[in-house]
Amino acid sequence: MSDDAMTVLRLEGLRKSYNVGQPNEIEVLHGIDVVIGRSDFAALVGPSGSGKSTLLNLLGLLDQPSSGELYLLGQATSAMDDAARTALRGSSIGFVFQFHHLIQAFTALDNVLMPLMLSRGKPDKLAVQQARELLAAVGLEKFANRKPNELSGGQQQRVAIARALITEPALLLADEPTGNLDTRTAAEVFELFHKVNRERDCAVLLVTHDPRLSAACDRTINLVDGRIESDTLNQPASQQK
Repeated sequence: MSDDAMTVLRLEGLRKSYNVGQPNEIEVLHGIDVVIGRSDFAALVGPSGSGKSTLLNLLGLLDQPSSGELYLLGQATSAMDDAARTALRGSSIGFVFQFHHLIQAFTALDNVLMPLMLSRGKPDKLAVQQARELLAAVGLEKFANRKPNELSGGQQQRVAIARALITEPALLLADEPTGNLDTRTAAEVFELFHKVNRERDCAVLLVTHDPRLSAACDRTINLVDGRIESDTLNQPASQQK
């Protein structure tokens, strides 16, 4: 497989400013160059105010850069209209947040199916089977018909992960996904992300404030004052003392 085929995301000179043209114009991101490959399991870290949320919104095609280019699966996105960006985001990117945002009136199974319902309408039998298999993959096969308020916090986050995977994305973006979980459950959810990365050919980028989680990732990208201060490969856990 070529290098281009292995690349999920490429940022070239990405900049983001707010209040453009106004006296209070401020540039938050100052020329970001990053490449994320299909096998990458990376952490994005940095102090509050470093621009992590702004960068994550750009990576997820939820916002547009002021300049520079973002290539997703080889496609330049800056000139895309909203419909094209929405379609590409829906087919290629999965999102998991600190707050799982499950629909309380829906079962776990229906929550997993939601992205397909939004794009295709009523799911067919194949989609339902796929959703059940994802719930099984995250250890919730027996909880498909339970509603979120009948699940623990960790179980709800697992449903959110299954939901993010239903479209078979090439990139999974996770924003503080273990922030509301106890230590043991956080470790279990983190290992689930690692499993997704290994077994589903899906790049994973975790935004985290937890140094233990970032150290357990294969790669750590450190954002400081809107610039990449470092981008390093971490020592495998098996080699750490």
